[in-house]
Amino acid sequence: MKIDGSIGTDLSKVAAKAQEVEAQGYAGAWTAETAHDPFLPLLLAAEHTEKLEIGTSIAVAFARSPMTLANTAWDLQAYSQGRFVLGLGSQIKPHITKRFSMEWSKPAARMREFVLAMRAIWNTWQTGEKLDFRGEFYTHTLMTPFFTPDAAELGDFGPPKVFLAGVGELMTEVAGEVCDGFICHGFTTEKYLREVTLPALERGRAKAGKTMEGFEIVGPSFVVTGNDDAEMKQAAAGTRQQIAFYGSTPAYRNVLDIHGWGHLQDELNTLSKQGEWVKMGELIDDEILNTFAVVGEPEHIAPELTQRYGDVIQRLSFYAPYSSDPDRWAKVMADLQAA
Repeated sequence: MKIDGSIGTDLSKVAAKAQEVEAQGYAGAWTAETAHDPFLPLLLAAEHTEKLEIGTSIAVAFARSPMTLANTAWDLQAYSQGRFVLGLGSQIKPHITKRFSMEWSKPAARMREFVLAMRAIWNTWQTGEKLDFRGEFYTHTLMTPFFTPDAAELGDFGPPKVFLAGVGELMTEVAGEVCDGFICHGFTTEKYLREVTLPALERGRAKAGKTMEGFEIVGPSFVVTGNDDAEMKQAAAGTRQQIAFYGSTPAYRNVLDIHGWGHLQDELNTLSKQGEWVKMGELIDDEILNTFAVVGEPEHIAPELTQRYGDVIQRLSFYAPYSSDPDRWAKVMADLQAA
């Protein structure tokens, strides 16, 4: 199992953070598209590291076009010498239409076409074949030499791997069909992963005439840990609020439903509209917390993660929505690598 870290998006600190993460033995490092661009930090990370894989977890696909994202991903793959992973997500309709002012429709079908369009563009750049992609949502039929990158830039690495994040079955099937990996949303449980996510990925792989061989799954990763009771309490509180935030989203209700907690989504959604974030966290009881997160002292985290997910995921990063001691994660990582 590969263990990945985070380098954040503060451009003044990314280079040093990336070097630190690489020195600590992490296999890869991710950025997320929240308050800052997810790609700029990765350029610095690539420049200041040698072996560290770098990727987005996630970049919002529908905020861009396949052509613009194909360019960005190509350049990062070339500059990092094959160490870049393009992790994509769809976001939800209000953000796409109201925040990014972009089109939204049939998200799973649109994402499938988006990835295929990017691959068609990369193929044209690599082989010189005429660009002739015509779909329901995207059409790319013009590519002149002036706008074509040199195929030699990628060397023997080829285009980057494409991972897709998802929760719903349709989007998960798309990941299996057209992508190289799947990023489990933090709002995922072992039960949901095994009973919903894995079968959907397998259906997608079957559509493409492929097996799960070589396909990477980045696992769910809420971790609640600390060196004493006070730290544990703080970690639990922060994680409860993050679980509640995700639980308030209608699109994620199915994860609650599979555990018989669907009614909780209505309550959380109502409170979220009132801005009652603390009250939302209080609705996440110990049973729910322990279902979504691995909870325990540092030495207990690795065995529990391995027991839950060791046979089904290939990569893992720690999702800790609270302040914590970096040394704590170093111990957990060492335990996982020794398992």
